[in-house]
Amino acid sequence: MKRSLEKFNRLVDALQNLPTVGQKSATRLAYHMVMNDSFGALKLAHAIENAITSLKKCRSCGGLSEDELCSICSDERRNHEVLCIVENAKDILTFEENGLFDGRYFVLDSIEELDIAHLRGVIQSGIKEVIFALTPSIANQGVMLYIEDKLIDCDVRFSRIAQGVPTGVSLENVDILSLTKAMEDRVSI
Repeated sequence: MKRSLEKFNRLVDALQNLPTVGQKSATRLAYHMVMNDSFGALKLAHAIENAITSLKKCRSCGGLSEDELCSICSDERRNHEVLCIVENAKDILTFEENGLFDGRYFVLDSIEELDIAHLRGVIQSGIKEVIFALTPSIANQGVMLYIEDKLIDCDVRFSRIAQGVPTGVSLENVDILSLTKAMEDRVSI
C-alpha cells in the first residue's frame, strides 16, 4: 500500500517539513488537498511557486521584497531617522501588520553574516536612533553590545525594546530573566 501511494506520501513528507506541521496534520492537509479541494491545492502550489520565484531580500534592509528595494525602504513618508534592527524578515511583518513602527528596518539574520559596513552606510544616511528589537537573551545582549561597539563612532543613539513581565501573566509564571529585566527597567507612574 505504501508504494502505491508514493506521490501522496511525498506530499505528506513535504508538508511535514513545514514548521509546526506534524505527521497527522500533514496527512490531514494532504488528504484535503487531494480529495476535497484539488483546485485550492493547485492555487496554493501556484502561489508558492510565484512567491519563491518573485521574492528576494531588499538590498537595503534585508526584508522581503519583489524589487531591489522593498516598499518600506522606498517610502519617503516613513521616518528615515529611526532604524529598528530585527532578527529576521518575519519580525518586520509583525511590526507592520500591527502599525507599531514607522521608521526603517535592518534584518540581522545572523551575527556571522552581519555586514557592518552596510549597516554603517544605512546609519550614515541620516539615522539618529537605532532600536534593537531582538528576542531577550544573553546571546542577543552580546550582539547588541557588539554592534554598538563597532558603530561607536557614529553619531547615533542606541535603545532596545522594553522587556519584562507580560500583561496578564502571574509573577509565579514569569522566568527569572524577565522578572529581573522588569525590575531593572521599571518606570515611574
